[in-house]
Amino acid sequence: MVAVNAAITLERPLLIKGEPGTGKTELARQVSAALKLRLLEWNIKSTTKAQQGLYEYDAVSRLRDSQLGDEKVNDVKNYIKKGMLWQAFEATDRVVLLIDEIDKADIEFPNDLLQELDRMDFHVYETGETIAAQNRPIVIITSNNEKELPDAFLRRCFFHYIKFPEAETLRAIVDVHFPGIKTTLVTEALTQFYDIRDTQGLKKKPSTSEVLDWLKLLLSDDLDAADIRRDAKDSLPKLHGALLKNEQDVHLFERLAFLARGQR
Repeated sequence: MVAVNAAITLERPLLIKGEPGTGKTELARQVSAALKLRLLEWNIKSTTKAQQGLYEYDAVSRLRDSQLGDEKVNDVKNYIKKGMLWQAFEATDRVVLLIDEIDKADIEFPNDLLQELDRMDFHVYETGETIAAQNRPIVIITSNNEKELPDAFLRRCFFHYIKFPEAETLRAIVDVHFPGIKTTLVTEALTQFYDIRDTQGLKKKPSTSEVLDWLKLLLSDDLDAADIRRDAKDSLPKLHGALLKNEQDVHLFERLAFLARGQR
């Protein structure tokens, strides 16, 4: 809450980092709901270019229509697709703009948006007009920290890191999703979950969404704490496919179990 309010006061984008599943995207949705503002989501992919957030000009369609004698070719605006930044800038009311997983894009992507996010306007060369924000949007940018972001971009943001929830917080999250779940099952499941996350050599640590999936499976199979309890010689937790997402981590636990059996 402090980070959100600070970013709004400074009129700077709020850059949110944290492990996958810690609620970065959900934060933007909650801000939108709490302030009763419309949410615009721009989901970034590896192929996304900064220009797409402003607008895209479809010259090919215009050429084709001109060959067919279509009268709409006389207005270039018919071939301009507005991006999320354009939509946010022209909104008559203030909106929340989520730029989700910015680190998926090319390294130059953040730098290409510096001026637009600073000045809150941009020029449309095809029409000669300048699009300026009527109401400065609340910009929330998320990153999974897959690659470093440029210093010039970081200087223009207010930064907040969402740390992975501690056991007490995660238990509260579980209670929201599974009201009435047995306390003993949650205690055993979370103990195993944090043990897995703390295992040395783990390639991908399971996240909040994965422990929720795991608990859903345990409940659907009507398992209790005794059913999932394991000791050092057990190779893998029950229904481990919800928690371990690659063969290296599965083999790691199998090796640990083999070593444990050899020490008996």
